[in-house]
Amino acid sequence: MKFLGLSAKDTRFLLIVILLTLATPIILQPFPEGSGLATFNAGYPDLMQRFAIFGIFAIGFNILFGLTGYLSFGHAAFLGIGSYTVVWMYKLLDYNVIWGLPLAVVTSGLFALLIGYISLRRSGIYFSILTLAFAQMSYNLAYSVLTPITNGETGLQVYSNDPQVLISEGETSPHFFGIVMNESAKLNLGDWQFTFNNGYYFTAIIAIVVFYISLRIFRSPFGLMLRAIKTNQTRLNYTGINTRPYTLAAFVISGMYAGLAGGLMAAMDPLAGAERMQWTASGEVVLMTILGGAGTLMGPILGAGFIKYFENIFSKINDQVLHGWFEWMPDGLEDFIIGLSHFFVGKSWHLTLGLLFMLVVIFLPGGLVEGGTRIWHAIRRDRKPKGPDPEHHPEHIPHVAEKEEF
Repeated sequence: MKFLGLSAKDTRFLLIVILLTLATPIILQPFPEGSGLATFNAGYPDLMQRFAIFGIFAIGFNILFGLTGYLSFGHAAFLGIGSYTVVWMYKLLDYNVIWGLPLAVVTSGLFALLIGYISLRRSGIYFSILTLAFAQMSYNLAYSVLTPITNGETGLQVYSNDPQVLISEGETSPHFFGIVMNESAKLNLGDWQFTFNNGYYFTAIIAIVVFYISLRIFRSPFGLMLRAIKTNQTRLNYTGINTRPYTLAAFVISGMYAGLAGGLMAAMDPLAGAERMQWTASGEVVLMTILGGAGTLMGPILGAGFIKYFENIFSKINDQVLHGWFEWMPDGLEDFIIGLSHFFVGKSWHLTLGLLFMLVVIFLPGGLVEGGTRIWHAIRRDRKPKGPDPEHHPEHIPHVAEKEEF
């Protein structure tokens, strides 16, 4: 079975991704409301939207870093540009996201073309430093110099005296032809409550589309050339191949993905601030990609979900939640456990994430995808019927299948 130019295997893979994406509000709500474990539920709109948006951001970054090997520390600049563009469309036209999102992609692509054209004159650490410098310049321009455009440290937002020439009566928040982003439908099944949010499904459908595009890029001759550049760019140059158009194209595509993610952030919350351009935001997408598995299709999405889950779930585990978990213990032991837990949850969630990141890098250099692949291969070996020893029966040696990176 083939679909939209994909092989049968890739088609099955894409269908699984679509199914899991659409079922996310159910999958992320495994524990009943009111139970002690309900703290670990992640099926609420804001967090699900972040999973999809930062998944898009990481997918785009992976096209540059995972395929080409160019490590950029400046992709947050395009994230901020996308947000500012969408909010300006709110201020000038109306709250319909259809005007701002395509413009955010185009604007971010143009800025990526300019920055990439200059930065790609160097490679390695020098390229990374150049992109970081451009990102910091963008942040400082947005924070102070370009205050009439960005509203400085206050952030760009919509006011009642803005033109909004296409606004209709009653419009007060972002929507897509009347489908309001912050509206949700709730389904109660016993002690479980599932939230199906318009904004999540809007971002999820876009995430599926851009994931399909990245899948086509991975399987295309262009993607093969990007892998060759990552493997040995010098050898390609010696053969007479000019690699700069390929790396520049990868940089622009990656910047457009980041601009789309920034625009979707403004589509969920009509506000844009300079903090989205800080170097820490660029570093975050690097961590997402490495943690999930750079150069794989699903790795950046898993890494984005992993980090955003820890950021939102583990950070909200406070003393009240901890006392609810350990109230059955003797008082002295309960206080000791809670005091020890303070180092790993709440405001200290970064320590837990850092330790997990270290474990992944040390034991799973290929990221979470490598861990999943190992588990899958172990399950398949256990299910495989035992037969004659291949060493004494060469005819039973299986052919080595081509490795697919998912």
